[in-house]
Amino acid sequence: MAQRHMDRLTSFDTSFLTNEKSNGHMAIGAVLVCGGAPPSPEDFETHIRSRVHLLPRLRQRLAFPPLRLGTPFWIDDPEFDLHNHLRHATLPSPGEEAQFHALVGDVLSPPLDRSRPLWELVLVDGFADDRFAVVYKTHHAMADGFSAVDIGALLFDPESNPVPSREEQQWAPQPSPSSAALLGRAVLGIWGTARRIGRWLLGAARRPARARKRAADGLAGLWEVTWALTKPAPKVPLNVEIGPRRAFSWAGFALSDFKLIKNALGVTVNDVILAATAGALRRWLEDREVATEGMELKALVPVSIRTVNEQGELGNRLTAMRGPLPVGIADPVERLYAVHAGMDALKDSKQPLGAEAIWGLNDWFRDFAPVLLGPTAAINFSTRLFNLLVTNFPGPQIPFYLLGREVEGVFPIGFLARRHGLAIAIVSYNGKVGFGILADRDSIPDLEPLADYLREAVEELLAAARIASGGKDDGDGVAGDIRPRFARERERLGDA
Repeated sequence: MAQRHMDRLTSFDTSFLTNEKSNGHMAIGAVLVCGGAPPSPEDFETHIRSRVHLLPRLRQRLAFPPLRLGTPFWIDDPEFDLHNHLRHATLPSPGEEAQFHALVGDVLSPPLDRSRPLWELVLVDGFADDRFAVVYKTHHAMADGFSAVDIGALLFDPESNPVPSREEQQWAPQPSPSSAALLGRAVLGIWGTARRIGRWLLGAARRPARARKRAADGLAGLWEVTWALTKPAPKVPLNVEIGPRRAFSWAGFALSDFKLIKNALGVTVNDVILAATAGALRRWLEDREVATEGMELKALVPVSIRTVNEQGELGNRLTAMRGPLPVGIADPVERLYAVHAGMDALKDSKQPLGAEAIWGLNDWFRDFAPVLLGPTAAINFSTRLFNLLVTNFPGPQIPFYLLGREVEGVFPIGFLARRHGLAIAIVSYNGKVGFGILADRDSIPDLEPLADYLREAVEELLAAARIASGGKDDGDGVAGDIRPRFARERERLGDA
């Protein structure tokens, strides 16, 4: 589907606008680290200017119907000016990593201006070594992590071409609708909703067995989501009132290491990611003298429901699961299998269907005053259900280039909802796995220990995988008794 003038936001897209309060800024994005000498700001602008027509949403802003009658629209911004969305920053001498981390935190701290298209790119130079970076920031109402990858694929090249294109397509924005026109479209939407309900009732009458099964699945899912509310996430220092400032750090790994762990221990790459995250958080909590025995944090784990035909489209095509982070388990292999068993149980449950059914119901009634949207959105990001966001999505496994310079590392940026002081986003790109760690700077000012703990947790699992696959233990005593634990956990999992 093309990105058109007067497209309507889904209820899920709109939820990210609704939840942007109490310093919970709903921007996402990525830090892209490139090798080589940086391009000039002029060449960078010329390059982006030649590509911006490929994604019409980049030149569209929000328009709300009168009385907030339903969800907002995307409309062409007749005052679009690319200069409002491109910035250039130079690191102070000597251009060290810590200075770059601090700059990224500053870029992510202010919310995006809703009166303009909801994105920006920052070209960063001044590094001590031969590299530069681009910080991409967009509102979650405009894109999920998967479509953000699509944006990167359009702005950057799959082959090395150092010469920026000088071609710029002419653009004639559609006239901005009047309040009366927006009200008229909202009223037409209400009529469309009534027709959809009528068609659904007619279809249910014609195929009652199918309708009963879909209704039963939806109700079962809703019950599981409701039941989850009775089992709150534990109270930990991650869940405090957050301030407006952000801190950002990252850790990079080889994708082959994650695949080795996956294949040797019989789990999934996502299991490995969640287990490593749990191991890092266990150490972080212990640093703060938090008793972790028996504790299981709950992660908001988005799951894409984007179809092949929807690649290249913006907006959000997600549902969510409450993923387990068993920080109370000291042994890395037992922790990994606990994650694996928990995720398998979630996949077999109706919980994702319930979340999808809730948002589907909201979408049915999005053309009315969004009575359901506020409570649903609040539940979706509630600290009663989740301690933090952990989102993992695949990126391209080929190198991309910016004006002939290779993009060497991609570190995604999640978001912080109200009372969520930490978010971890993960993406695979060109044989690498990048962890982006976003935090509230006031409550978690130093992220470097957490990044180090992530590296240690992956190394523990890698040592176990080498022993399980018949290799030698080249760890620091971590893997001394992993072989019997590995066999025992596999046997337990098989019995389960």
